[in-house]
Amino acid sequence: MVRIAPSLLAADFTRLGEVVHMLNQSEADWLHCDIMDGRFVPNLSFGLPVVQAVRRVAAKPLDVHLMIAEPEHYLSAFADAGADVLTVHLEACPHLHRVIQAIHQLGLKAGVAVNPHTSIGLLSDIIHDVEVVCLMSVNPGFGGQAFIPHTFSRLAQLRELIAQSGARAQIEVDGGVDLSNAAALAAQGANILVAGNSVFSSADPLETIRQMKRQTNTISV
Repeated sequence: MVRIAPSLLAADFTRLGEVVHMLNQSEADWLHCDIMDGRFVPNLSFGLPVVQAVRRVAAKPLDVHLMIAEPEHYLSAFADAGADVLTVHLEACPHLHRVIQAIHQLGLKAGVAVNPHTSIGLLSDIIHDVEVVCLMSVNPGFGGQAFIPHTFSRLAQLRELIAQSGARAQIEVDGGVDLSNAAALAAQGANILVAGNSVFSSADPLETIRQMKRQTNTISV
């Protein structure tokens, strides 16, 4: 089953409660929360108070993506705020194994994200320790960017690494995902698709999520 994880970064923050209630009724599987600090990425988004508020009304797991420097200092705070999956960037963690262990000790699923020009081979030593690998298909920091086509070859490399190593990590693709590429990403082995602008700029977000879900779950990998 391919999971669809709408990114709240693209939502209307003046109506965030209504948006989360709408997603509760949708065929979305996870809610994706992008946390940006203006240091690791050149932008600020939202932080702990918003995650806490979303958790109070969300009926689905929160997939929290930390696009921040020194994420090890904030793991417990985001666990307490209600994260179910906590993803850190390989590029931000000189002691990545320790950070992944700390996430697991908090009782959460652990993810590692990689930027578009980070070698997939650098995941070989951590692939057995994570539940999710988040493959960035745009340069992180801003919503609404165009999908980088080279992602497809990186996805194939990652799928091969997981298969050859016998790991069980799920592959998440984040950035520029829409109805024009979702099925192809699923066909190449993506298990989780983060969709922000394509969902929330749609005239009918519920129908867009439904179509993406149906497209991707008719694929046999």
